[in-house]
Amino acid sequence: MGEFFHAVRVFFDHLAGVGWTALAIALTMHFARLLARTVAWRNILAASYPNERWRWLPVAKAYIGGIGINSIVPGRAGDLVKLYLVHHAQPSTTYTTLASTLATETLLDFVLASLIFLWALTQGVLPSLHVLPSIPAFDWGWLLRDSRKTAVVVAVLTVAAIWLWHWASQHVADFKQRVGQGFAILRDRRRYGREVVSWQLLSWVLRIASLYWFLRAFHVDASIHNALLAQVVDSFSTLLPFSPGGAGTKQGLLVYVLHGEASSSQLLAFSVGQYVAVTAFNVVIGAIAIFTSLGTLRLRTILGRAKAAESDAEQPS
Repeated sequence: MGEFFHAVRVFFDHLAGVGWTALAIALTMHFARLLARTVAWRNILAASYPNERWRWLPVAKAYIGGIGINSIVPGRAGDLVKLYLVHHAQPSTTYTTLASTLATETLLDFVLASLIFLWALTQGVLPSLHVLPSIPAFDWGWLLRDSRKTAVVVAVLTVAAIWLWHWASQHVADFKQRVGQGFAILRDRRRYGREVVSWQLLSWVLRIASLYWFLRAFHVDASIHNALLAQVVDSFSTLLPFSPGGAGTKQGLLVYVLHGEASSSQLLAFSVGQYVAVTAFNVVIGAIAIFTSLGTLRLRTILGRAKAAESDAEQPS
């Protein structure tokens, strides 16, 4: 993370030149994107539990609270908080089904991110596998330097996934039914398109717009092309969440991918500035969402409650 802290120092050197109006617009777009996603998730939950009354506000608080946790804690711990907060608001739900609704919520993201990634490949701007380990601040370059380590990690993850599926199927009698329940909205294509795809497409438009205004705020050539490249880096840097928000990896990749669009110091200022602004914003709105839901902001207490509630709720009956 040494390169990341170097980038932070560069960011503070450029702080006086930040376009604050553009930065405010970027954060507004970011917040609107999150709200659009909360509507999509609420609709997925409503389809999974049609007999429950799903109000948007508790779902929005759960989603935004989880985003805040994911911004400061690695390993997607915020997703567990999302599930806990929704289960706290709707005790009749199960964690297995709620988890599968999150998978449903990311299906379109996977498709769109893949399409943008393929487009980026045609632009010839992405580093090759041989180049990746040499990029400064690349979090998991060690994984690509040694093919044996790569094989071991892939094998361990595969075995762990198989074991987890087997354990769940043995300990939860209606595991498959609960998982399938979370994908219920996919069985009605028109409803899925109207209540999920439309909101998620809007969230992607707002995501790209937010990146465009972040580029402007830090005086990097602002264009849809560069905003899309920044989005590719954002998706790639969080692929393996070894650090909160992909900190470190994102900075190195952005400088490589956007090389020539601005000086290296400006690109570092943009990458760190965007990361700091979004992280701080997510933490603030996430804290508000969690406190108004649970009445506490103690992170250890929140994660402890979430893990305990998940274990208790999924005990076989």
